[in-house]
Amino acid sequence: MTQPYYKDYSAYLAERFPGGKVQKLSVDAGFTCPNRDGTIARGGCIYCDNRSFTPRYCRPAMSVAAQLAEGRRFFARKYPDMRYLAYFQSFTGTHASAPGTLRALYEEAASQPGVVGIIVGTRPDSLPPAIQNMMEEINRTIPMIVEIGAETSHDATLGLINRHHTWRQVEEAVESLHARGIETGLHLIAGLPGETDDDVLLTVERACALPVSTLKLHQLQVIRGTTLHRMVEAGELEYSPYSLEEYLDLCVKVVRKVGHRVAIERFLASAPPEMVAAPRWGLRNYEFTHLLLKRLAATDGT
Repeated sequence: MTQPYYKDYSAYLAERFPGGKVQKLSVDAGFTCPNRDGTIARGGCIYCDNRSFTPRYCRPAMSVAAQLAEGRRFFARKYPDMRYLAYFQSFTGTHASAPGTLRALYEEAASQPGVVGIIVGTRPDSLPPAIQNMMEEINRTIPMIVEIGAETSHDATLGLINRHHTWRQVEEAVESLHARGIETGLHLIAGLPGETDDDVLLTVERACALPVSTLKLHQLQVIRGTTLHRMVEAGELEYSPYSLEEYLDLCVKVVRKVGHRVAIERFLASAPPEMVAAPRWGLRNYEFTHLLLKRLAATDGT
């Protein structure tokens, strides 16, 4: 059998949750972000609009249990035996007033039918020891996975995009969670203003040197109405979107660099087309993956 070019997310899930299909169900628990509400800063990341990636069944006015029930109904029509990972995706999934508040939300999710694990999307600077300790306790009874928004390993870029954290904080968060037995993944963005392909590949290399299980990479999308969109339109920021061919070439290099220890969850952002100013490729993730596999086959051995 031919060796896969890379370890994809389905292979990771099959190893981590053996016994059948597993599907993420997104949850919006009503969090905000520390660089939006003034805890660290205001304004948020210049490219961010949570509506661009939040499923319609996620409504913070609904309880966690109700959101998960609606998500299960959606998938159960086609996959009645599906198991689920409750995914606290929107904004910063550890940004609450107290660890007890978070514990109640995570335990509510863990108690729902078919839920076999919890994934929390967060920032590296929003994981204080008290929250990590609470996660470690929950992880003893149901798997907890933390997805950390790193975006880039270059601090100058992190400043430009209004992230208000450093790469060292990413390293410290991953290492601390790993010491507690909690698996982590990193979210990275290619094509951030001022960065070259070599910058992206260096970030991937640095990420893979950490004890992470997964990487989630996608191209920068300019979402209409964001600060990034306004800055590009006003000529305040130089931005040159990838062509599809350029991004495919970059992803080939990423795959070669990552190898098979770390799973790659995805390569493509796919916000609703009406929200996207650039780049407008009109591809779904599986369509891009098909093109990438063809490109990898064509460059095999080179």
